[in-house]
Amino acid sequence: MLLGCAQDTTAPQGDSSTAQTVEAATPPGTATEARTEAPTLAEVVAGDWRSDENRARDEHRHPVETLEFFGVEPAHSVVEITPGGGWYAEILAPYLYERGRYVAAVVDPETLPEDGRDYHQRQRHNLEQRFSEAPEQFSRAGMVAYDPAAPVFGEPGSADVVVTFRNVHNWLSNGQAEGMFEGFHEVLRPGGVLGVVEHRASAASKDGSGYVAQDRIVELATQAGFVLEEASEINANPRDTADHPNGVWTLPPTNNHDEADAARYADIGESDRMTLRFRKPLE
Repeated sequence: MLLGCAQDTTAPQGDSSTAQTVEAATPPGTATEARTEAPTLAEVVAGDWRSDENRARDEHRHPVETLEFFGVEPAHSVVEITPGGGWYAEILAPYLYERGRYVAAVVDPETLPEDGRDYHQRQRHNLEQRFSEAPEQFSRAGMVAYDPAAPVFGEPGSADVVVTFRNVHNWLSNGQAEGMFEGFHEVLRPGGVLGVVEHRASAASKDGSGYVAQDRIVELATQAGFVLEEASEINANPRDTADHPNGVWTLPPTNNHDEADAARYADIGESDRMTLRFRKPLE
């Protein structure tokens, strides 16, 4: 079932292994205004549609450098896995608006037990609302709802790039990581890129802390058929020891700590993160 972004996008019933797609309201190539040239990443990051709160995190998340490292280009088809509140959607969707395609892959709440649906229903609703509020940036953004137990993110070989930011720890804790990486491999074209940013564990990190060993992510990707092309320190933070009392959520932006420790954790900043670029082999 194909729907416009601004319409009712309740996930349709059916085979849970099939991705449920919400198409862009305005497909690429449809002239809605005089815009003809794709903006640069720097121009998009400076866009006035981004909130002050999101802009403030640029110094920690390095969006221009990160997306350049992943090789994202204006004509690419890019699938972002579990975009959360849309921090990167606010950058990727406008960047790809003219010549490419942005697809937000969200969990289909209908595939979950009833007591586990609320969070994902709110996440999906909020993202749909964000898209509908700013059609000039998001009217061509698409959405695909997937079953985390059998994830499908689109037609096989349809994406140039798949990206995901700080999500692997959740999939590992839920026993879903292997299937997710297999799904990434399936939706990417041969030669396509998987870009992963994740909280990086240290020797002192504990299970359930939100931090993941870099070797573990490389293992997951390799088992799914990817080749690690390059690791970058773009999002590294040497001040983060990755051994905080409430895990990664002790640090900004969550700040789950005693008020007396606010200055200490503010000085550390956001987590130390690995930035990995994998490639799906041509053969």
